Amino acid sequence: MKSKRVVCIIQARMGSSRFPGKMLCNLCGKPMIEHIYLRARQSKLIDDVIVATTRSYKDNTLCKILKGKNISYYRGSEEDVLKRYADLALQKKADIIVRITGDCPLIDPTLINSVIKKFVHSEYDYLSPMSKCGLIRGLDVEIFSMEALKKADKLARDKASREHVTLYMYKNPNMFKIGSFKVPTKLKSFKIRLCVDEIEDYKLINKIYTCLYKKNQIIDIHDVLKLLRNNPELLEINKNIIQNKV
Repeated sequence: MKSKRVVCIIQARMGSSRFPGKMLCNLCGKPMIEHIYLRARQSKLIDDVIVATTRSYKDNTLCKILKGKNISYYRGSEEDVLKRYADLALQKKADIIVRITGDCPLIDPTLINSVIKKFVHSEYDYLSPMSKCGLIRGLDVEIFSMEALKKADKLARDKASREHVTLYMYKNPNMFKIGSFKVPTKLKSFKIRLCVDEIEDYKLINKIYTCLYKKNQIIDIHDVLKLLRNNPELLEINKNIIQNKV
């Protein structure tokens, strides 16, 4: 039996309203988007990793940087992110899509592998460990089938569902088989946020990278958590940032 092709799509653009240009913020000599890409590549269960950005002129610089680093990218609709994903996944002949956003520079390859394994051995259309269930913000990963993506792309009409790729799936559990992935206890915390939405988030991530990053090695998430436990004052840096709601 032919194994299913797993494609990781990293959603990224330069035109963030809260923190424009954050994709290229420097972390120990590399732009943030490169760290995210390299961390995703650590998963041996992923067949291909591509950055999905937009056709907007704002993303020309991002694409130039990605090209110079031999990082695969695709340019699609700026507003219709669901179509951007569907078109790219179809082009890449994906059977299973792993969705990561470009604001998670400490995404955990081990967690990604665990979610992929559960998804592959299930009949789910969509699976994700949820931040609302305690997963540290910034470790978010979603997995869904190509068939589910095509169905969502065909049926979703409202602006929110076109902008937020998986919204239509998990808001319609009668139409999609939605699985729940138990968040590992060690990765649970409502007090820690490791995503980058605003400058304060970047300041914290930059501190973490400065303390822990070693050339050509990815930072282990458990080393990050140990650093934060031993230096709780670091969490003061971005404690007042409010997460945008979908």
